Amino acid sequence: MNTQVNTPPAGGKHDAKHEGHTGGYQREFIFTAAIRLFHWLRALAILVLVITGFYLAWPFLVAPDSSDVLVQGWVRFGHLVFGFVLCAVTLARAYLFFFSKHDIERRSIRDVLSINSWITQLKSYLWMGKLNKAGVYGPLQFVTYFAISVIAGAICVTGLILYANVYHEGMGGMLWGMASTLTAWMGGLAEVRLWHHYFTWVFIVFVVIHVYMAVWTGIRFKHNSVDSIVSGYDYHKH
Repeated sequence: MNTQVNTPPAGGKHDAKHEGHTGGYQREFIFTAAIRLFHWLRALAILVLVITGFYLAWPFLVAPDSSDVLVQGWVRFGHLVFGFVLCAVTLARAYLFFFSKHDIERRSIRDVLSINSWITQLKSYLWMGKLNKAGVYGPLQFVTYFAISVIAGAICVTGLILYANVYHEGMGGMLWGMASTLTAWMGGLAEVRLWHHYFTWVFIVFVVIHVYMAVWTGIRFKHNSVDSIVSGYDYHKH
């Protein structure tokens, strides 16, 4: 595809000069560098956390009667580091959604509140018309991403509760008061751990569906939905 690439706008602000037409496609700048960076950081964090989390639940590399605890220790260390990465990214993405100068994500709220937008999106998924939306996400997408963001917050909270119940100094000590209260509310530490696992499975199912739908919508609506989270630009077929 022959394209002419413009420099992204200062502060990620969307404007007309970052749109263009080339080779039968219309180009639009939709994702700022910060959104793309946090997307891939979150993807990496989820991947590492799922792998290390399952290993912590079933440490199969070292025999139960072995005195070698280094493998378990390093896996736990990696789980903690990327757990804090996920917490930081979750907070940063929430901040960007509400306060970023680039409002294309916030504009999606208009579609969520519009019955016509819901009907249009559902019909377009059934090959009945085109997808027309005010922001970067359709209403079904937006609600799904909002729900997974809530799950991300919940898995961060349960992870911090588990952390504070093991590490009683530093940040663990600072979180202990809140963690002990939430532990009691959730019915004990075993229940907290169980919910942490449930939320992990929600992420696993979401990632599979998310990747499938990103590829499918790119083919269905003839635009580069996958590439846009790398380059920041979307291309729509005329």
